[in-house]
Amino acid sequence: MSRSSSRLVAVTGATGFVGPHLVRALARHGWTVRLLVRRWSPLPDLAGVQAELVLGDLADERALGNLIDGVEAVVHAAGLIKARTAADFMAVNRDGTALLSRLTPDARFLLLSSLAAREPDLSPYAASKRAGEEVLKTRSGQGRGSWLAVRAPAVYGPGDRETLAYFKTVDRGLAPRPMVAGARLSLIHVADLAEAVVRALESDLAASVYEVDDGHPGGHTYDDMAQAAGLALTGGAVGRQPRALAVPRPVLAAVGAVNGLRQSLGGPSQILTAGKVAEMFHPDWTIHDRRLAEATGFAAQHDLQRGFADTVLWYRQRHWLGNR
Repeated sequence: MSRSSSRLVAVTGATGFVGPHLVRALARHGWTVRLLVRRWSPLPDLAGVQAELVLGDLADERALGNLIDGVEAVVHAAGLIKARTAADFMAVNRDGTALLSRLTPDARFLLLSSLAAREPDLSPYAASKRAGEEVLKTRSGQGRGSWLAVRAPAVYGPGDRETLAYFKTVDRGLAPRPMVAGARLSLIHVADLAEAVVRALESDLAASVYEVDDGHPGGHTYDDMAQAAGLALTGGAVGRQPRALAVPRPVLAAVGAVNGLRQSLGGPSQILTAGKVAEMFHPDWTIHDRRLAEATGFAAQHDLQRGFADTVLWYRQRHWLGNR
């Protein structure tokens, strides 16, 4: 694809954690952006980026029609990471993807998926993300526009509230991890993920499911994370490192069961449920496929230490973490 400011891309999920970074990356690459925004959601912080807004959600066919009218591409980044029931996950992560894909027969369609989709039997979330990918595979047989799905590993960086809890705990001197032998996981800074997605969108990659990470061979251990977080929190000084806290599965399973009960009784959706516990105790969340990076020339700009330092600085500047 040639670079031109006239290129129009529709984006979902712009009000989430990854979304604003993705929109800014698209704008840097010369795309004109049109965003789907739920009526009750606060607008994303997109200083310096001009974007057209369409009010609605993934179940609103009229809004989706307005969103994709005349676009060259769609980047579908919206999705649920927590929900009360498996049906709720499917309604958004599968059915929302299906409707948006059906309404967009000609444009290039990129789905931001999750590495969890590789293990759909582990949790309702993982199953719904795999189902969303399977929806796109039908586009090839129907003669529709090109598609690809990008599976992200654990994503961290400025704006991330989920990883914030980990940094707060490490700041108190403890580095929690699931008690599972030999566990490794891939990670990626949110700005790097955004750049990788845009490069994939602009590439000639064949229709397929791809994976991406920070390029560290074999991923990271939880000890790697603890060390990098400790250095980030102390400003890079070699000093007191957090003490590893290996949490047995029955402990987290009990918390997950309580959270599940609260949800069933009408309480708010919780991230730590039985399904999430199953994901946490899977030993291999490293990427197995580097075709995207090889084909697009993508190279992450943040290794773990630099990425964690950038994240902690952002947290401190906004008083999400105490200053030192």
